[in-house]
Amino acid sequence: MAILTVLLQASADAAAAASGLAKAGGAIGAGIAAIAAGIGVGNIGKSALESIARQPEAANDIRANMILAAALVEGVALFGVIAGLLAVVL
Repeated sequence: MAILTVLLQASADAAAAASGLAKAGGAIGAGIAAIAAGIGVGNIGKSALESIARQPEAANDIRANMILAAALVEGVALFGVIAGLLAVVL
């Protein structure tokens, strides 16, 4: 009976340690997703401004494509942040 108690206690300790590691990983993943989205949108904006500077007559088309690309990047980043926060909470 004592062996079973020791094994159950060791199993509970291992599960608690794994839970803490999962929460840390989720928090780090959410932070990386947010930072990566900021970098991605910044690169999109930089490229769009360079393109408009080279071809001012195409500014409307470039601006529309920039907004669409930025929205897609933000959507993917939102999924990453939500997945990370769910790992922290659950």
